[in-house]
Amino acid sequence: MLIDSHAHLAAEAFDPDRDAVLARARAAGVGHVVVIQSHGRTQVAQAMVAADPGMCSFTAGVHPHDADGFDAARDLEAIRAAVAAGAVAVGECGLDRHYDHAPRERQLAAFEAQLALAAELARPVVVHTREAEDDTAALVRSAAAAGVRGVLHCYTGSVQLAEVALAGDWYVSLSGIATFPKWERDDVVRLVPEDRLLVETDAPYLAPVPHRGRRNEPAFLPATVAHVARIRGTDAAALGRATARNAVRLFALPLVLPDA
Repeated sequence: MLIDSHAHLAAEAFDPDRDAVLARARAAGVGHVVVIQSHGRTQVAQAMVAADPGMCSFTAGVHPHDADGFDAARDLEAIRAAVAAGAVAVGECGLDRHYDHAPRERQLAAFEAQLALAAELARPVVVHTREAEDDTAALVRSAAAAGVRGVLHCYTGSVQLAEVALAGDWYVSLSGIATFPKWERDDVVRLVPEDRLLVETDAPYLAPVPHRGRRNEPAFLPATVAHVARIRGTDAAALGRATARNAVRLFALPLVLPDA
């Protein structure tokens, strides 16, 4: 069984056929999806979990793209309420200095507040980082020292930042980007220990080869797993089982995985 550790299935892109998407995921061997909050659509994610708790779990957080509107009192209380309702992680949160959709100081404030909340609630964090390695490294170190664990999702960064995360007992997640022709981070793919590696689709974005150009969905995860396994020189089925175990461990998912 594979676990898609990061997919935006609550997004509007899946409103027309969400049930069919989940059915295709099951048929492809994906037995669970961590549904990342998308633009305030927490209620949709919660409804998915209520309908099929074995198949879905959800997170809650404020993305760096939305940080300009971050209100600590309002948004942190909303995350607390979501965690009380079963959210397995805080996020996705973090820093994005590629698009800079929100002012950098607002991104930093929102990220720091959510890391502090994760420490308070004893929940892992799902971290988005792009072109912000120094600040991300400093905050990961600080959060790890405070007992926070998390994942650098859809990772495209340096070996150095990955090593900071791994030293803090964090995880690194690979997406369909690893299958792209311009991918140049095989060193990171090989660096991450098997017990710290996650896989994800980041659906509806970043469909892997051979599905490029299509709306991404969890059923495409096996293509990413197979490609990552080739880079690492290992068996795809074994790698899939390992990444599923890691997702269960990080997010404390109430799942019993098959032995083989």
